[in-house]
Amino acid sequence: MTREEKSQVIETLTAQLADNSNIYLADISGLDAGTTSNLRRACFKAGIQLAVVKNTLLKKAMESSDKDFGELTGILKGNTSLMFSETGNAPAKVIKEFRKKSDKPLLKGAYIQESIYVGDNQLDSLVELKSKDELVGEIIGLLQSPAKNVISALKSGGSTIAGLVKTLSEREG
Repeated sequence: MTREEKSQVIETLTAQLADNSNIYLADISGLDAGTTSNLRRACFKAGIQLAVVKNTLLKKAMESSDKDFGELTGILKGNTSLMFSETGNAPAKVIKEFRKKSDKPLLKGAYIQESIYVGDNQLDSLVELKSKDELVGEIIGLLQSPAKNVISALKSGGSTIAGLVKTLSEREG
């Protein structure tokens, strides 16, 4: 690879790092062609980009990025694959599901919305992360509950303030 080609790869990686807020580093070494193909297919179905990268080029891209990758640059040893996703927990779910049949991929680390996770022992924590849509759904559910109580209290309380207060206080107790 020429110096110019390396510079182009670093530029491309730097742009990908800038465009994604959910980045996983995984080790998929030792997977045979069929298993690797199955992993790529699972990633594609989950909306995850999977790419194998050279550690030295990725490290340079991380260093030239505006993001602070902290200790993730220190784990760039051996085989490294990048996983990019819109949803923070999608790659973790794919890795966990895939590991039911294989001992790889191993999670080396992740950068999720400016938080850094290092080590395969973080996989379960990453699987439990809620996506933005899941959080919005939970908040809407929480906000709707009091509104439903007020509406039902208005209906049963004879549409008066005293009736509303009485019905709501009965429900509280």
